[in-house]
Amino acid sequence: MLIRDADERDAEACAAIYAPYVENTTITFETEPPTATQMAERITRAAKTHAWLVVEIDGRVAGYAYGGPYKERAAYRWSCEVSVYLELGRRRSGGGRALYEALFARLAERGFRTAVAGMTLPNEPSVGLHRALGFEPIGTYRRIGWKHGAWRDVAWAQRSLVADSDESPEEPR
Repeated sequence: MLIRDADERDAEACAAIYAPYVENTTITFETEPPTATQMAERITRAAKTHAWLVVEIDGRVAGYAYGGPYKERAAYRWSCEVSVYLELGRRRSGGGRALYEALFARLAERGFRTAVAGMTLPNEPSVGLHRALGFEPIGTYRRIGWKHGAWRDVAWAQRSLVADSDESPEEPR
């Protein structure tokens, strides 16, 4: 298993991994899978300010994780929203945990202090992964999204990326 920074060349693989989640699940609220070109733009944007990582298994991309802005307001600039996706059938393979741990380290190095994640419910594998990685529940948006013929809830959780401190933080890099 190799974890590395993603670049535009990984866009096609990331788009292929993500498409079944978009088309066949409620895990994401997107309804049209992004093209490889659109995914390349997402990778480039995330890499500039936060991070986008891929995991290679047997020499090919099998999953990815990324961080991005939590909110636009200036006071939120030390917080980020994170997501992880693996090829279907790769749950409990260690890839999600490894991706997230590498992502958290990279985000902390860049000066981010808090990660938040949203999970469409029900989704016990995602809830369990986030719990195992130190995320704490912070609330649930009820009936916030409509997909596949029903209203869906989204649970939110957060974790610190660095030791808590009340001192003025340095700007994220």
